[in-house]
Amino acid sequence: MAVNWVLPVRGVQAVLSIVVLGLMSYVASWWSSHWRQMSPHEVNFIVFSSVWSILSLGALLVLPWKLPRVAESGLVRVLLVGVEGLATLFWLSSFIALAVFLSDRICFGTVCSVAKAGTALSAFEFVVWAVTAVVAVLNLVRGGRGVGSGSGKGEPKVEMHQGV
Repeated sequence: MAVNWVLPVRGVQAVLSIVVLGLMSYVASWWSSHWRQMSPHEVNFIVFSSVWSILSLGALLVLPWKLPRVAESGLVRVLLVGVEGLATLFWLSSFIALAVFLSDRICFGTVCSVAKAGTALSAFEFVVWAVTAVVAVLNLVRGGRGVGSGSGKGEPKVEMHQGV
């Protein structure tokens, strides 16, 4: 029996999303109160990426768990892979945008350290999402059920009968 490695990875994705959301919310709040204007779009985009990830994880975990028949249908499988791909793309573009934004600024103090830490964690979050997205696409192309569930081709079907 294969070990399902996806649930711990989804937990890492959820924890990192919540941590990055907290860090970037602090940066956005500081910026708004200190400069008396809206925080930069790069910071807001990472906040959006975190919220999107949390909502995506809800769909990626709950749908196959509570509605497995629906989750195994062709269109829903493609949509779930698309949601995962979008989350990966959002993390890639948001951490690069914030890294470029921070690279040409004079940056010091606590808020700068928090922004840099959020950028680094966002890069790691992108890598984790990219791994699960690649596995999801490979499973979709090969005809498997989804991320981490395996295709079921190597496991024999066991039927139990009464009295045997």
